[in-house]
Amino acid sequence: MTDIVDTAIASKSTRRRWLAQAAAVGSAAYLGSNLLAQEKKPAEPPPPLIVRQEAPFNAEPEMAELVKSYVTPVEQFYVRSHGAVPKVDADSFRVKISGLVNRELEFSVAELKDKFDTHKIGATLTCAGNRRQELSAIKKVAGVQWDAGAIGHANWMGALLSEVLAAAELQPGAKHIWLEGLDPIKEKDGSEAPFGGSIPLEKALAKNGDNLPSLLTHTMNDKPLTPEHGAPLRLIVPGYIGARSVKWLAKIIVSDKPSPNHYLAEAYKVIQTDDKEEAAKANPIYEFPFNVAIGLANGAKLKPGFQYIRGYALPQGVVKGGIAAVEVSANNGRTWTFAEISSPINSMSWRLWGAAVNILPGKQTLLARVRPLINGLESSPAEQGQWNLKGYLYNGWHRVRVEGI
Repeated sequence: MTDIVDTAIASKSTRRRWLAQAAAVGSAAYLGSNLLAQEKKPAEPPPPLIVRQEAPFNAEPEMAELVKSYVTPVEQFYVRSHGAVPKVDADSFRVKISGLVNRELEFSVAELKDKFDTHKIGATLTCAGNRRQELSAIKKVAGVQWDAGAIGHANWMGALLSEVLAAAELQPGAKHIWLEGLDPIKEKDGSEAPFGGSIPLEKALAKNGDNLPSLLTHTMNDKPLTPEHGAPLRLIVPGYIGARSVKWLAKIIVSDKPSPNHYLAEAYKVIQTDDKEEAAKANPIYEFPFNVAIGLANGAKLKPGFQYIRGYALPQGVVKGGIAAVEVSANNGRTWTFAEISSPINSMSWRLWGAAVNILPGKQTLLARVRPLINGLESSPAEQGQWNLKGYLYNGWHRVRVEGI
């Protein structure tokens, strides 16, 4: 096994009870022998998460729990689903590589482990709709009404996508890597299609350094992937929104153009209207935006006096991105306190921060803002993020209402 980050491989341990139960959350009788029969009702959601939508299942952790650890425990990691969670037969499962390649290949998870070096990376995933509640407060938008917890950082293990593509021998003209999962999504016209998308070839071929590599992942935080997180195999694309890290990955298709899949060609675009022409012209979202959040829920009750407030900051998911500073205010922005930023530095991963803030008796609002580095230059964040029809990429100052009692 090859380590890319400075975390050690731990021995496998018994999975927690609720993770085992979560295997029963949905399933699908779709896409042939890889799937078993669809279950009628989802299982009870894991207790640590706040359920934002029952079916399909979407949930996020409590903010105070989320910022306790740089590596997010599996049970605290947000779950984003567009359809029922497929129950996959691990024995018959294969991921297939085709398209503009000289050798069409397919692998079981065991074969990926046997034929390719296993690498380990630490990478942050975040939903493009994280903090959608705040956009809805400006003007209502549809979609899962996320707070700021649709984000998490984990250690992922698997084969480098670049090495698997090299084994398939790319043909001239290859520019995009299409990705297709096993979850059947019901469209508005009643048809069904798998979740999917694509990433540019240069991102797929990234191998190391600041531009973390894409990984065909079978292990999350030293344990086998759980069903709700894409077992038996998902792609992890550091620096990109979570929608590009396709779960239950079954097909990799090399092409000369972006995927026509709905979730790349039409969805996950920043648009202002429902005009189809506007959506067709808009670029798909790839990199996640810089962001910041306070690790408290609205309405949190705190003791008056100086309290150590924690949170997270996210650099933009690009090479030479970073975080110059995080600032916190308890007096509506009249004065700001610089936070202490901890955790490893990487332009594709979040960083945790903490600041001593004077809490007054009564109700008040805490503010946080991040000063990002883009191409090595410090930028000033906008107080309010850009409203858009689908509620994506909100990254204005974070506000949390608290009460000193």
